Amino acid sequence: MDEDRSPPGRETRAQPAHRAPATGRPKILFDPFPRTAPLIFAGDMLQRFEALGDVVGIRESTQGKLPPALVDAALPDADIIVGQTDLDAARLARAPKLKAIINVEGNFAQNVDYAECFRRGIQVLTIAPVFAQAVAEMALGLALDLARGITRADGLFREGKEQYGLAGNRESFVLRGQTMSLIGCGNLGRALIPLLQPFRPRLLIHDPWLPPSVIRELGGEPVSLDDALRMPRVIFALAGVTSENSGSLDRAKLELVRNDAIFLLMSRAGLVDFDAFTDLVAAGRFRAATDVFPVEPAPADLRARQVDGMLLSAHRAGGLPEVLAGIGEMVVDDLTLILAGLPPQRLQAARPETVARWRNPPGRSYAPGTKL
Repeated sequence: MDEDRSPPGRETRAQPAHRAPATGRPKILFDPFPRTAPLIFAGDMLQRFEALGDVVGIRESTQGKLPPALVDAALPDADIIVGQTDLDAARLARAPKLKAIINVEGNFAQNVDYAECFRRGIQVLTIAPVFAQAVAEMALGLALDLARGITRADGLFREGKEQYGLAGNRESFVLRGQTMSLIGCGNLGRALIPLLQPFRPRLLIHDPWLPPSVIRELGGEPVSLDDALRMPRVIFALAGVTSENSGSLDRAKLELVRNDAIFLLMSRAGLVDFDAFTDLVAAGRFRAATDVFPVEPAPADLRARQVDGMLLSAHRAGGLPEVLAGIGEMVVDDLTLILAGLPPQRLQAARPETVARWRNPPGRSYAPGTKL
């Protein structure tokens, strides 16, 4: 599963310790949890970010989500919010100067009054595109692994049960010339398509948010969801979760998948009935790989851990250091443009027609000191 700055404040009284003094520079509230400044700003990027204005919250954000009192005190002077701050209508009303909200987690979470933002012309942006290339590469890697049995053959060899030549390739196949499908073709799908082109696949695309003409321009054939499951040998599930597709790949839909197919779940676990997905792979109906799970961290007794034929990855496809550092670069690049009165070029803008439909779960920290 894929839109005028006010004069500087005139207060002359001493300011609270957590509130930046009035300097005439833009005021930026930094509330990035579950991320942190060291995670997303590499090299001189933090210095460049802080040079853009008076930043509130850098120090406090290392301790987790900003205290509500700090946020509320900063809102009246805030020109920009960088992070996942809860912003209902009442809070937005206390931020009369606000021009842009930049979500650095990657979702359009339902903790913002988007209608009020659109009414006031506040730009709402996300860094989601930063992950597309890395996740696309992982999707291709997992597809190659499943198609050629790489991990399985390695395990057999280590157990002294290796099979040579044809005997070790009874269920293997080459990707070249195969029929493949993309379920969802947003940022991730568009990053994956060029990686698939050398294999010269017949490419089927199901995405109800794209007209057939756009799908054809991308090199695909527009198809129904049933055909995207029934026809290909390689299926990439790439759509984010929305109010319309949550759980749409239920048992009945998954039973349409060919017995010789491989299925790559690379977007969000909420797209599928995960129990049915696990059942069918365990029964040998098809092989699969997943980078996402209904609950993360996945519980120790997750049945998928014991299922032969399911390749597991701990939601790590996009979590590379250089990718996370790219978040800071995107923020600095587009924030520089926004503050100059120019449109952002790298971030993804929320759209009135679709933003209320997103149901992707918010990010979370996975271990002490590890923020995603």
